Amino acid sequence: MPRIQDVPFAELLALEPHGPDTYVGVAAQYPWGARLFGGQVIAQGLRAAAATVVDERPVHSLHAYFIRPGTHTEPVRYEVERLRDGRSFSTRQVVARQSSGAILVLSASFQTHEDEADVQLVSLPPGLPAPDDPSLVDQSWGRLLDRRATRPGDEPQGYWIRLLAEIGDDPVMQSCGLAFMSDAAPSRAARIPHPDLVGDASDRGRFQGASLDHSMWFHRPCRVEEWHWFETRSHGLSGARGTVTGDVVSASGIQVATIAQQVLIRRLRDGSGA
Repeated sequence: MPRIQDVPFAELLALEPHGPDTYVGVAAQYPWGARLFGGQVIAQGLRAAAATVVDERPVHSLHAYFIRPGTHTEPVRYEVERLRDGRSFSTRQVVARQSSGAILVLSASFQTHEDEADVQLVSLPPGLPAPDDPSLVDQSWGRLLDRRATRPGDEPQGYWIRLLAEIGDDPVMQSCGLAFMSDAAPSRAARIPHPDLVGDASDRGRFQGASLDHSMWFHRPCRVEEWHWFETRSHGLSGARGTVTGDVVSASGIQVATIAQQVLIRRLRDGSGA
């Protein structure tokens, strides 16, 4: 399979129909090795769900469970179930599969636009460094994802993130792009409170980590080619799980989404990862 740096985002989200409400998407190799990026599977799953919903109903929320790690060595099959089409809402469930079995289960809800109150309570924090500020740490992924992090211990904690791709005006692709980006933000905030972390490369061999589940609420339209601030906060650790929530705000100050994720943070005591 191709490396993620070599795959245009539109190609990464291109799905091939394989029967009624069933689609197959490409996999790609990420910098960390064989494991697929969860954000890719979420974005492709959302694209599959949206393909079964009328254009007039954009996504307003998704909830996903990561069942087992996906691999970049084979495509991913997405099976969509049409749970309900009501007067205002449509609900879909998607199961993503590879030869090992189900790797992700995703539920998504879509809503017809309603002319009701629009109230925003979240804003960009005062004193936030601009994306090009030299105090930020460049943690980008090649030619696909541009990510700039605040340093550990600095406040606020989070990332400026944008996609280095031509997404176009399709609102489905914009929502899928935001879903892709959203999984690149929570894991650090989940790890920070752990008393045994030392904050350097040695932690990689002493802890097992993985995304367990991921939720997202879409508030307003966005342009993922532009910078968005992902401010994340930990809600503590329990049962080898860290819980994180976050706000996603455009550089112009518009809150476009809210995210939540649980992350596995397991201290390896015998070196096996079991």
